[in-house]
Amino acid sequence: MPSARPLAFAPVAASGRPRPFAPSSTSPSASPVDTDRAALLSGLCAPVASIAPKFFYDTLGSALFDAITELDEYYPTRTERAIFSARDAEIAAAFGRTGCTLIDLGAGNGEKAARLFPVLRPREYVAIDISVEYLQRSLEALQRRFPHIAMTGVGADLGRPLELPARLPREGRLFFYPGSSIGNLLPDEARRFLQGLRAHLDDTGALLVGIDLAKDVATLEAAYDDPLGVTAAFNLNVLRHANRIAGTDFALADWRHVAFFDATHGRIEMHLEARRAVCVRWPGGERRFAAGERIHTEHSHKYRIDEFAALLAHAGFAVQRRWTDEREWFAVMLARPAPDS
Repeated sequence: MPSARPLAFAPVAASGRPRPFAPSSTSPSASPVDTDRAALLSGLCAPVASIAPKFFYDTLGSALFDAITELDEYYPTRTERAIFSARDAEIAAAFGRTGCTLIDLGAGNGEKAARLFPVLRPREYVAIDISVEYLQRSLEALQRRFPHIAMTGVGADLGRPLELPARLPREGRLFFYPGSSIGNLLPDEARRFLQGLRAHLDDTGALLVGIDLAKDVATLEAAYDDPLGVTAAFNLNVLRHANRIAGTDFALADWRHVAFFDATHGRIEMHLEARRAVCVRWPGGERRFAAGERIHTEHSHKYRIDEFAALLAHAGFAVQRRWTDEREWFAVMLARPAPDS
């Protein structure tokens, strides 16, 4: 067996946080830590407090999410996995290229992409994730298993404009965005995100994306509020992460996990609800929360197939093929840049 290739990694700040590719919205010279602190405190001080979902994914948060995907109640991962297992050859044939550059958006442990390596036969795997330490360990393990594939890790926040390593060929890029992560964005945000991906593709490239489909409320809510409490731990861990980044003094015992389906917007919402009146302090500020007041941490939109196809069209893509499970709970779409976009 050939020896493993050395891993390439995009520069990471000394703090271990991803180095932003776009100028900071707060100051052109702001460090990643300062930018994250400003974003956290801005959300906490808003009329309706919020913490952006990207702050779920420190090392512990990434591990907890991996545990969520193994829960019986969390159908998206296993349903998508079954689609890929049954249709992987069809997906590869529809894309029509070997030796592609497979770009995994929010890669996590990289296992979803790895299952497609045998049929896609990528020349290079580019894994992008905000949790740099977790990504590096995952890539090291993958590289030992697939020493013939060049692998590059990019520490990046997908909420900022995407910048790829300049050396990557433009031809034959396949963006891979599984797991219905696109649902975490508001529809207008999703359109702009997809437009950003379109700008990185020529007519030989494509997007392979997973979409969680609309279904009964009981199934949806159970997937985001499991009886073991793993999702609750994942949600609460964002407060530990906030304490480290912003110097807040959240006590996890003061908060509880809340998840429900919002039929008006067609999405699951996750919140942290104050169990009692609390005052959260940080250097230079504080916020008081009444008992029952909530911090919004995530929303996950559930689409109909035609809705998401229309969203892709508005972003400059055309659906080439789509695959669903028998119950039509989940869909995988292969989209190409539209000729007139």
